[in-house]
Amino acid sequence: MFEVFGFYKFIKLISLKKNKDILQNILKEKSIRGTIIISNEGLNGTITAKPVDIKFAINKINKIFKFKEFDSKNNSKSIFQPFHKLKIKIKKEVVPMNLLLNKKMQKKDSHVEPNKWNKLIKDKNTFVLDSRKPFEYRVGTFKRSINPDVANFRDFPKFLNKLDKAKPIAMFCTGGIRCEKASVYLEKKGFKNVYQLKGGILNYLKKVDEKDSLWKGECFVFDNRISLKHGLKIGTYSMCSGCRSPISIKDKKSKKYEEGVSCPNCFDRLSEIQKSRFRMRQNQINRAKELGKEHIFKKEFS
Repeated sequence: MFEVFGFYKFIKLISLKKNKDILQNILKEKSIRGTIIISNEGLNGTITAKPVDIKFAINKINKIFKFKEFDSKNNSKSIFQPFHKLKIKIKKEVVPMNLLLNKKMQKKDSHVEPNKWNKLIKDKNTFVLDSRKPFEYRVGTFKRSINPDVANFRDFPKFLNKLDKAKPIAMFCTGGIRCEKASVYLEKKGFKNVYQLKGGILNYLKKVDEKDSLWKGECFVFDNRISLKHGLKIGTYSMCSGCRSPISIKDKKSKKYEEGVSCPNCFDRLSEIQKSRFRMRQNQINRAKELGKEHIFKKEFS
């Protein structure tokens, strides 16, 4: 069993290249995989390994970047290693919004615990905002939520500028970090009643029983588990190899679905040359499976 640890921390960081190399070498030695984004404004990531090695990694991250506690963290489990390798990237922002957070931007604590979230979003006067990308929204979301339908988070402010300042805004995302940025932006624009789901959807699905939940569908995650359900159990979605979109069981029943080739979302957009190339790839995968060999597009890693 693998532990999956997601986290973020907004803190002024320096010596990014040096600390990236140090962290990468340490985590690789322990076969820890996942993705970590490092920026001058902080860091954000998801890593996976055996529980004892995750504990080791947390200790090292805290030590290298000189802080004691993450702003937010979440733990879940996976029966397989959901990442192919370790990636540590240096970027201008941990969340691309053309807004670098710093100590001068101290905002009020607008976090709402999962057990109080339902009451907030049941209020018909509350504007419920899903701050994720459209394809994530389609996999699952809260009742009454509105999605800005922007493919790039840098375009998110254009949507935020149109919102009614008089209405309470309850926003949420997967783990909370996108809302952390968006809530600061709104407060700078004069919005007074901005709330965000503490720990994001993952924290809600972990702590709120399904019978009491206002969540509909599953939650897309950026690893090979693809989606999670209540209790953070692995969901039913797969990933289309043709367009890299999440696909449901219903999608797989479509005539436009072909394993490793296409799905209803991309069937009409792919050329015959592309489909032919994808079929060759899928044949190689099937052949490798038959022979019990490793292949580059394998989902479950040991």
